[in-house]
Amino acid sequence: MSREQRTIAGIHSVRTALKHGASEVSGLWYDGNRHDKRLKEVLVLARKAGVPVHDTSKDELDRLSSESNHQGVVARVLAPASLGEEALRALLDTVDGPPLVLVLDGIQDPHNLGACLRTADAAGVHAVVTPKDRAVGLTPVACKVASGAAEKVPFVQVTNLARTLRWLRDEYRMWVVGTAGETADALYQADLTGPLAIILGAEGKGMRRLTREQCDLLVSIPMAGTVESLNVSVAAGVVLFEAVRQRQQ
Repeated sequence: MSREQRTIAGIHSVRTALKHGASEVSGLWYDGNRHDKRLKEVLVLARKAGVPVHDTSKDELDRLSSESNHQGVVARVLAPASLGEEALRALLDTVDGPPLVLVLDGIQDPHNLGACLRTADAAGVHAVVTPKDRAVGLTPVACKVASGAAEKVPFVQVTNLARTLRWLRDEYRMWVVGTAGETADALYQADLTGPLAIILGAEGKGMRRLTREQCDLLVSIPMAGTVESLNVSVAAGVVLFEAVRQRQQ
């Protein structure tokens, strides 16, 4: 798997990287004017792992991380790069049991992508698939929100999502299930136990037409309140863990 240098920011993200992959951390920079307990714990982890530690300023951390909420620490890590279709095929060929893939059609908010990656990791998803165009990638913000999941869950970007869904169905016999609030078919009546690709659409827009046409089934999450839809990362959790529940029975 190809790898690339990436900057991660925030105490939780950096701590996760040090605990679960310190050998991939090439350096750590921290705000020498901060003295809070959590930051000190991160510095102890880094020094024990032999990671070079650099005392710097908040302004320099702002520049390194391209975000203001770095909590006084950033790190450079060697992390997996985004994968392509052939890598997805190779990965699916090695899966033991029915594969579970999460497809995000046009998610543009890095916070939502990061939260979806974190949920996918918790649910045991084998890969997260997104289109290359008009969708966010593994930005530093997405990786920070993912809290380590961006380094664990294979992230696949494809040129033609509809084509990818076709061969997932034809070659791997995947049941392609899309989410749509207007459908009468409830999530809890769907069979999610076999090879499965779950699709969630973009914030406020849902799935694109060509993506929707590739679905074997559309399901909705039953809603009891007045809101019309859930945040995409919340919806991902609901749908994925219903699939987990069914698969464990």
